[in-house]
Amino acid sequence: MKVLILAESCNPGWESVPLVGWSHYHAIAQVADTHLVTRTWNRENLRGTGLIEGRDFTCIDTSALFDPVARLVTFISGPNKGYAMLTALAMPSYLLLEHLAWRRFGPAIRAGAYDVVHRVTPVSPAIPSPMAPRCAAAGVPFVLGPINGGLPWPAEFPDLRRQEREPLSRLRGAYRYVPGYRSTRDSAAAIVIGSRGAMQDLEPRWRDKAVLLPENAIEPDRFPTPAVRTPDSYGRPLRCVFLGRLVPFKGASMVLDAAAPLLLSGAITLDIIGFGPEEAALRAQAQALGASVIWHGKVPHPQLAPILARMDVLVFPSLREFGGGVVLECMASGVVPVVLDYGGPAELITPECGVALPLAPRAQIVASLHSTLARLAADPAPLAAMAAAGVARITRRFTWPAKAQQMLQVYEWARGSREKPVFQD
Repeated sequence: MKVLILAESCNPGWESVPLVGWSHYHAIAQVADTHLVTRTWNRENLRGTGLIEGRDFTCIDTSALFDPVARLVTFISGPNKGYAMLTALAMPSYLLLEHLAWRRFGPAIRAGAYDVVHRVTPVSPAIPSPMAPRCAAAGVPFVLGPINGGLPWPAEFPDLRRQEREPLSRLRGAYRYVPGYRSTRDSAAAIVIGSRGAMQDLEPRWRDKAVLLPENAIEPDRFPTPAVRTPDSYGRPLRCVFLGRLVPFKGASMVLDAAAPLLLSGAITLDIIGFGPEEAALRAQAQALGASVIWHGKVPHPQLAPILARMDVLVFPSLREFGGGVVLECMASGVVPVVLDYGGPAELITPECGVALPLAPRAQIVASLHSTLARLAADPAPLAAMAAAGVARITRRFTWPAKAQQMLQVYEWARGSREKPVFQD
């Protein structure tokens, strides 16, 4: 199958959405004849993987529109914040990318050189696709997604939006009135939705062409199957880890408050892997609590697996998480996740392989985290079965080779050669 992939964020050397874009592209390229269209800032890292520009991928330069917006958002919100603002203000640069991509590939699409055109990133539902109606007019299926978003800011944390410096997110619903929003969905042959929240956010008239498929997976080469854990594998102290950007909504501050008494008693250890604008405040909080924490800072993704292999429990009370790729990475490493029952992370686990705590005001979450960690530290034996169930779940559903096969089913459905796929346990 010949597939043209649009992924403006597609970079094997970065984290978050760029890594998701790269992983989708790379997985699909193993099972289909693909060509990637992306932005110029991904060029060098793509070349570093052995891809050849012109043959395997095409770069389009939109920096004249994007760079001033990125500088403005950083000035207003600071580093690692203001993503909703950046998405909104950078929309013209993305529309330019698709306009130039159509000029370059439109004739080939109309001539039937591609069986499917698939836009992988951006994952935001707010950005329309000018190519979707053009592909539909050419008779070539256009696949949109995975798209994700639509998770409300939790009412239990009324100051969170201000802390994240996201004033424009109050106007988020206005994206439905952006020119091209409806025509994108009307023209798409298939819409891949990354979470149940995003599916609920999609208007009912388009749900018959939507398929639920979480956006994240793991690369088996980076996260090899861990050694089987037995109840005797867990000693004292229990080894806990937080993995994520150090920004308010990820909840690292709550982890410190919950873990501090257990750290002081020697019942657990805590490693924090990540970087961001809250790092100085979190270090000061840990010092004030008298809690000894191992700070890893920014760890390159290829170096993550050996650290996770030494851990027992992921403590990840993120308050507004659409995807939750770190949950999958930890499960693949035999680490049992403790998350909040809100958003993407809770959709990735089951009661057999993780713990989902109720969303509640801060004090209640801290208390729930503390009691859960104290219980597991006192009796870690049940973690062995949960770790095994998590590894099995990853192997069955959440590797990139498995994701590629799932996406092929979506392509076949979009082309009318099979029934709608359903990806459930």
